[in-house]
Amino acid sequence: MIAATGLVKRYLLGGQEVRALDGVDVHIGAGEMVAVRGPSGCGKSTLMNIIGCLDRPEAGSYRLDGEEVAGLDGDRLAGVRNRRIGFVFQTFNLLPRMSALDNVALPAHYGDLPDAGARARRALAQVGLDDRMHHQPNQLSGGQRQRVAIARALVMDPAIVLADEPTGALDSRTGEEILALFKQLNGQGRTIIMVTHDPAVAAHCPRQIHLRDGRVVEDG
Repeated sequence: MIAATGLVKRYLLGGQEVRALDGVDVHIGAGEMVAVRGPSGCGKSTLMNIIGCLDRPEAGSYRLDGEEVAGLDGDRLAGVRNRRIGFVFQTFNLLPRMSALDNVALPAHYGDLPDAGARARRALAQVGLDDRMHHQPNQLSGGQRQRVAIARALVMDPAIVLADEPTGALDSRTGEEILALFKQLNGQGRTIIMVTHDPAVAAHCPRQIHLRDGRVVEDG
């Protein structure tokens, strides 16, 4: 499903060039649950942004379901992102004045789908929050807010879910519940890619890709 070869991404930091990715090769099959782990600054978030079509590499190839997407322009990348990939973030990224239902429906509205509300209700039921759909984020616990964020990631029925430190803002018990939900989604056939610096979180994934200084140092 994901075939990335020779990815290079550089940034200027304090007048010095930093290679966030320095020739990274990553291949991930459909239905895998993979942790991309490593210390801060190792390149894992940059890799996620490229896999998620939020950014483009300076060099290298990235094929998603056989389609070369590394060179697509911004509008075409946005279309790929909306249809194929769901995102979950550490800080939830929910709009505070909107209900859970409206937050979840947003990607479907952006995709001009006529059944956005029905999709959002199904997604919230899938994560066990059908009784909280009219609550605003400040009326929900941290774990419930992350479930809303996961429902939003599912509303377009993507094949891939990318999660960036999805338990980082949660206590350990709630974090375990969220990881169990990701395992359940993976068991339904979705490809889960989880970015984390925490070895305990990464241990929940059957496969771990370890980055250091912009390079893959372990994959197994």
